[in-house]
Amino acid sequence: MFLVLLVFGALSCALSSDAPPGSVPDTAAKRTRHVPGEILPLAKRSGPGDEVFLNDLERRTFDYFWKLANPQTGLVPDRWPTPSFASIAATGFGLTAYPIGVERGWITRDQARQRVLLTLRFFWKAPQGAAVSGMSGYHGFFYHFLDGASGARFKTVELSTIDTTLLLGGILFCRDYFTGANPEEVEIRKLADEIYRRVDWNWASPHAPVVTNGWTPEHGFLKYDYRGYNEAMLLYLLALGSPTHAIPTAAWGAWCSTYDWAPFEGYDYLAFPPLFGHQYSHVWVDFRGIRDAFMRAHDSDYFENSRRATLAQRAWAIANPKGWKGLGPDVWGVTACDGPADATLRFKGEKRRFWTYAGRGVGVGAKVDDGTIAPTAAGGSIAFAPRVAIAALEAMRARYGDHLYGRYGFRDAFNPSFEYKIPVEHGAVVPGLGWFDSDYIGIDEGPIVAMIENYRSGLIWRVMRHDPDLRRGLARAGFTGGWLEDAKP
Repeated sequence: MFLVLLVFGALSCALSSDAPPGSVPDTAAKRTRHVPGEILPLAKRSGPGDEVFLNDLERRTFDYFWKLANPQTGLVPDRWPTPSFASIAATGFGLTAYPIGVERGWITRDQARQRVLLTLRFFWKAPQGAAVSGMSGYHGFFYHFLDGASGARFKTVELSTIDTTLLLGGILFCRDYFTGANPEEVEIRKLADEIYRRVDWNWASPHAPVVTNGWTPEHGFLKYDYRGYNEAMLLYLLALGSPTHAIPTAAWGAWCSTYDWAPFEGYDYLAFPPLFGHQYSHVWVDFRGIRDAFMRAHDSDYFENSRRATLAQRAWAIANPKGWKGLGPDVWGVTACDGPADATLRFKGEKRRFWTYAGRGVGVGAKVDDGTIAPTAAGGSIAFAPRVAIAALEAMRARYGDHLYGRYGFRDAFNPSFEYKIPVEHGAVVPGLGWFDSDYIGIDEGPIVAMIENYRSGLIWRVMRHDPDLRRGLARAGFTGGWLEDAKP
């Protein structure tokens, strides 16, 4: 995921409403529908069939993490069925999924405890150091990709601050979920504390107060730092809330200083073309009704911002300015994902560029768009715009069937416009339907299972509201209002 960036509750859980399938509200409605700070009732779904579909999709996606994690380390593969290294970010999503499985009755609490303990024991004991090989991490951070069995650095990948953050999101969620007096749950909390406290955010700030994208033993710190707006909100909140290595409060102002608030398809919101940047931090943080200085000035909040980004993408698909096949009110969603091939080919009489894995996105500043759709774009936005997101997922499954929907839910991506008879990196071209990926990807599976559950029950949000370190980070970033005004945990 880092490499991509370099290329450019119960049903009473409250969520804002969204446009019904097949319609695009006028601009005034788009901008006034949700008043930040107001918790709106959950929009009704169209019928019991939606619940059946969501349960099936959530269970299949959960199984990606439950069935594919390495039995020795707990590490989750980056992709499947293509043989793959493990992804620490996908492992963080896996740790987030296990309590969901408990609450849904798919696994027992003891099964989840054992899996979480296996994983946390690995990360606590995994070797840390500056050696170029044989290490899992350094200064509390971990390498982006690890060998699934040994846990050692995969080839020469970077020590990744954002992927470590996504791992920590799952670790801290488990710390806050497993609160029992059982000795194993006590150990989960202890290990989670130690892993989080060991992360030296100040070491990772060579250009303080901002945090670097990463480091390698061969070349030192990478050229780039994390500046807003993208998926790294959680990174700064955990760095600000650290009880041992907190970065200065000026970091949040530096993060916000590069924000680009801009219109796209009638919606004003923070520009970041791939939808994953509007989703990842929201897996663990309920941003409804809480605001920092930037959002107070814009009379909005980050939840509303992600809602607008979602609806703007759908509006773009309806307008379909490039004439891609298949796009419309119920088939939309552009984000980082696999693609068919790295090639320039003729489409509708003009040359078009296609990519394999890339940071696809649409909106202000978008540069990577080749007609490829990723179901995780809609799946990870279910909590923001439930009616249109669920309708899109149901339509994609109905239209493309087994080509797109399988053992672990939705395969990573498809492209109805790609019908060329050339070699593809993954998957295959189906005559009359286009290209379909053959792989599932962990960091795209994760937001689907997590945000379905946040939509259905608010589980992750409710649990994480009580995390003292997250609350400290939010306070130091200047967030006020909403649930932050409730009694402290």
